[in-house]
Amino acid sequence: MRGTIVNAVLCFVGIAGPGDCIDKSTWKNRKYTHLESTRVNNKFINNNQDLTYFAEGLKNDRDFVQNLDKILIPRTIGSANHAKVREHIASSMRRLGWSVEEHGFDDNTPHGRKRFTNVIATLNPDAPRRMVLACHYDSKLDPPGFLAATDSAVPCAQMINMATTLKDDLNMQKAKNSDLTLQLIFFDGEEAFVSWTATDSIYGSRELAKKWEREGYSKDGESGNHNDRIDIFVLLDLIGTSETSFVKLESATGDWYDRLVSIENSLRNLYLVSGRTIFNNRAINGGIEDDHIPFKRRDVPILHLIVAPFPKVWHKISDNRENLDFNKISQLNKILRVFVAEYLHLQP
Repeated sequence: MRGTIVNAVLCFVGIAGPGDCIDKSTWKNRKYTHLESTRVNNKFINNNQDLTYFAEGLKNDRDFVQNLDKILIPRTIGSANHAKVREHIASSMRRLGWSVEEHGFDDNTPHGRKRFTNVIATLNPDAPRRMVLACHYDSKLDPPGFLAATDSAVPCAQMINMATTLKDDLNMQKAKNSDLTLQLIFFDGEEAFVSWTATDSIYGSRELAKKWEREGYSKDGESGNHNDRIDIFVLLDLIGTSETSFVKLESATGDWYDRLVSIENSLRNLYLVSGRTIFNNRAINGGIEDDHIPFKRRDVPILHLIVAPFPKVWHKISDNRENLDFNKISQLNKILRVFVAEYLHLQP
């Protein structure tokens, strides 16, 4: 077992030889060899036909807007709108044929004890490994009437749109009984009730990471916990204005971030995206507190896609529909759709 883990780590950092990185590890460690396995088995989406299919052929901006309209309302914890948005997310994913868990729990806040509910949608619950896309769906208490378009109505709508546009391709992958599936997590309670502290913030992600750490999982003679099942945890936040662009914040998943840079460049060469670069080919020290932190502390590989520096509308009443750039969102959806298809080895 020790040799397997060492080889997996060597593959992950690109030191081991290609022949040592072809899917020889267990489900628990296969996340570390997945990039090299994708490369060796020629699963990168590089040809123009496949890039065009996933990026442009599956585009459905109308579906994105319809979902956004359902979510872009004040949705503070415990409000009727909060429940309405949660129900829209859960029912949308169930209609698409996904297994949906509503993970409810109570926690203490500066405003008393509150009820929180994470929504967890899994395409194939039987698959041991998960590619996770995550965002939060609650909105901040202040300022009153805050719509939180970038923070994070847009990411929520993007994730539902991802599941909708890739539905047929994802179902084909599910039918093949792959050991890897897509999981979407819509966190509750990301926002602080008063001010951001270790106990007044990220309520949903703190509770879920703790819960999954306690829950054992075993498959094919290999045991771990439910956090071990996460191949990569992609967190989306503050997305939607014309300022939307990213830098590399997590060195451990730097090679996967580089794939996003490469995919954008390829789509740009095909004139399927244009304008300001979305995925910048540079890295900065992370340190941005967000829903990924409880999972990162438990050694889950993190790809944090948060606009940095934060958009000018951050935590302002102007974080609304009028300040969204729908063309920029559409272009980002194309890049992310290709990225997810590539990671899951979908075949058009």
